[in-house]
Amino acid sequence: MPRFPLHTSETAPDAKALIANAERVFGFLPNLLATMAEAPALLEGYMTLASIFDKSDLSPTERQIILMVNNRLNGCTYCMAAHTAISKSQGVPDDVVASLRDGSGLTDPKLEALRVFAVKINESRGRPEQSDVDALLSAGYTERTVLEVILGTAVKVMSNYTNHIASTPLDNAFSAVEWTPAELSSTSG
Repeated sequence: MPRFPLHTSETAPDAKALIANAERVFGFLPNLLATMAEAPALLEGYMTLASIFDKSDLSPTERQIILMVNNRLNGCTYCMAAHTAISKSQGVPDDVVASLRDGSGLTDPKLEALRVFAVKINESRGRPEQSDVDALLSAGYTERTVLEVILGTAVKVMSNYTNHIASTPLDNAFSAVEWTPAELSSTSG
């Protein structure tokens, strides 16, 4: 699969303002966003949707649960590493991050209910059973949460699929927390 170009504001003038905003937010231009700049509408859509997701009623830990569940299930090595670093910077507990990276259950029952529901949304392609919705609601979440899980999942479709197709190289900023899906690591040696 061919690797897509990593743009800058000079090579993607239609995305110059978006790239400048990303550099301001992250302190550098992540390769995912440099890749998305090939299609400025995708870059704008992703950045806008991610910003809206950050305004949800969910805590940083809850948002990262949804995002990292999708990264793992979709096998996105780039996003799993990036969100591991982001989670650490947002104060997500180390045990939560480790569980999300390996797909194991969370010790906090409410957070575990959210993790399980995010898995159900991904694996059912948005068609969970009513019992799955009821389990999330019984854990103390609301109908709003159900819809915010869909929002987080949509954000990950955009980034995970871009990374799969473009073979986006991992940024140095995320290399210390590189991730390989269990299925790949168990067959490689």
